[in-house]
Amino acid sequence: MTETSERIARRSVDKFAQRRAELAESALQALSELGYARTSLREIAQKSNFSHGVLHYYFTDKVELLTYAVRKFEEVCVTRYDEAVAMAKSAEELERGFGVAMADTLRADAVMHRLWYDLRNQSLFEAAFRADVLEIDTQRQAMIWRVVERYAELAGAAPVVTRQVAYAAFDGLFQQALLHHLADGLAEDAGALLRRLVS
Repeated sequence: MTETSERIARRSVDKFAQRRAELAESALQALSELGYARTSLREIAQKSNFSHGVLHYYFTDKVELLTYAVRKFEEVCVTRYDEAVAMAKSAEELERGFGVAMADTLRADAVMHRLWYDLRNQSLFEAAFRADVLEIDTQRQAMIWRVVERYAELAGAAPVVTRQVAYAAFDGLFQQALLHHLADGLAEDAGALLRRLVS
């Protein structure tokens, strides 16, 4: 293969990937408004600038489109607390920074978080989602554990729970705040929970 043909092939792959990303972004908007069960590829197409045929060309079905879209969102999400971890010089700073970051993401990305919980629940019934959901859940668990471990280190203490329990506690707290639209109290609650997980 010549250098020119390699460049053309690479550009073609890049264009395909870019179009998939654009379609995923449109799909996320439709899915976040209607939820997984009430959204078809046709409805996604109606809410975007793309035809139903174009969606089918880039994605075989709604499952592939949804998992691709959620994975793109998660690439950013699983690092959302890393800055708070990196910047904190004390346990108190991390407690505040993490709580504020958690409340901020609830406010800014509430529809996407609702879609995540919808997908996770759907994976209990549709095996096609399960592997992706478990992988994303594992990444989210690692994200929370980085916070807990760093907090314990700054506090001169040790975690008193496993990473699974820490994740379940914060996930439950976050989901309840999302359900009741309580972003304001979430920052304080997250800090209080963090204090209870180390000794």
